[in-house]
Amino acid sequence: MRAINDYIIVEKEKIGPKKVGGLILTEKLDQDNRYIKATIISIGNLVEGLKEKDIIYYDKHAGNGIDFKKKIYQVIRARDVVLVE
Repeated sequence: MRAINDYIIVEKEKIGPKKVGGLILTEKLDQDNRYIKATIISIGNLVEGLKEKDIIYYDKHAGNGIDFKKKIYQVIRARDVVLVE
């Protein structure tokens, strides 16, 4: 699997539930975090400044999911990346 143009294929970091004020928040209930942490799997030929295996944060409303070899990946555009670790 390989990204093309300005697309990036990422794998979301699995985040376990966290406690806030005694309540357990799952990923679906965590409304405060607008950005998702992920690892880059593949980058398109027009993407600059990023490389495979970089850890990034991107807007949670960006991109679409894709099922490849029984794993779910996200396909986002390079402009949706807001931070590189």
